[in-house]
Amino acid sequence: MKIEIENGGILTTIQDGGRFGYEQFGVSPGGPMDYHAMQIANLLVDNNRTEACLEMTIMGPTLRFGSSAVIAITGADMKAMLNDKPVSRYRAVMVCAGDILRFGMAEEGCRTYLAVAGGFLIPEVMGSKGTMVAHGFGGYQGRKLAKGDALILAKKVESLPNMPSRWTTIDRYRREEKILRVIMGPQDDRFSEKGIQSFLKGTYEVTSEFDRMGYRLKGPVIEHKEDGNIISDGIVTGSIQVPTDGQPIVMLSEHQTIGGYTKIATIITIDLPVIGQCKAKDKIRFQKVSLEEAHRLYQAYEAEVQALIQKIKTPVTYLPPKYYTITIHKKTYQVQVEERKD
Repeated sequence: MKIEIENGGILTTIQDGGRFGYEQFGVSPGGPMDYHAMQIANLLVDNNRTEACLEMTIMGPTLRFGSSAVIAITGADMKAMLNDKPVSRYRAVMVCAGDILRFGMAEEGCRTYLAVAGGFLIPEVMGSKGTMVAHGFGGYQGRKLAKGDALILAKKVESLPNMPSRWTTIDRYRREEKILRVIMGPQDDRFSEKGIQSFLKGTYEVTSEFDRMGYRLKGPVIEHKEDGNIISDGIVTGSIQVPTDGQPIVMLSEHQTIGGYTKIATIITIDLPVIGQCKAKDKIRFQKVSLEEAHRLYQAYEAEVQALIQKIKTPVTYLPPKYYTITIHKKTYQVQVEERKD
């Protein structure tokens, strides 16, 4: 019960919900760059929503399955091909021993996720199976996957109940301007009114310096009252640091745990997947919201997730098929149509 890596892609790692409680020791939580896509992939194959998945960046791997399994692909569209035929995203799919799953370049978005029913047999480090690329621990030998590696499946799952119900709406990642909602602070008082307005009204571009640690942006200068230095204090995922040069840096999954630059704002939880799918030259704007609004938005998101869980658990009832004869361009076809009650 294993998956052999025939090509590792650009950056393919094991990621789960993250490791928590170690930031005082300098260990960041890690976790997926797009927690939404990872959770959906897991739910579609009956895993815990934070179970370890493969996270692929920019260009995905080529995988050979050593046994039958049930998988789900979510996130960016990497034109996945199963035995050289297109395979659906955001749907549970059964694969067989010997099948080859090949991913290409991300056409929309930046990161793709693959969940396998039952999960991977990966040892936990500090309570997580996730790979910390910068520090070289967790996941598969603390590094990205490469040709010749093999991932062992935790258990063999060849099928799941309610397979026709195991799908959801595909997320789109078009290269239009992204709106990221933020809660201001904790050092927004260190910026001039002009600087605050530049931050909230300007358009920023993702530079080529972006990875799991953070994204450097370029755009209108965010003016400080004095300079961008503070006594180092804590950083959370989504913190937006602004050094003295006035160009923002968004801290993400593998961020350092403390930093000495002023933090003008923090991206709200439900918008972290949006920036996690951004790549170089993508455009970003920031929008101020209240803490209460951020809570309301997260609660609405959680309600959508619970609705998906309920949908997956609900069997699909098929009605008797109907048969039709149709003619297209003087060619006649016999068509069978199946209706179902969701």
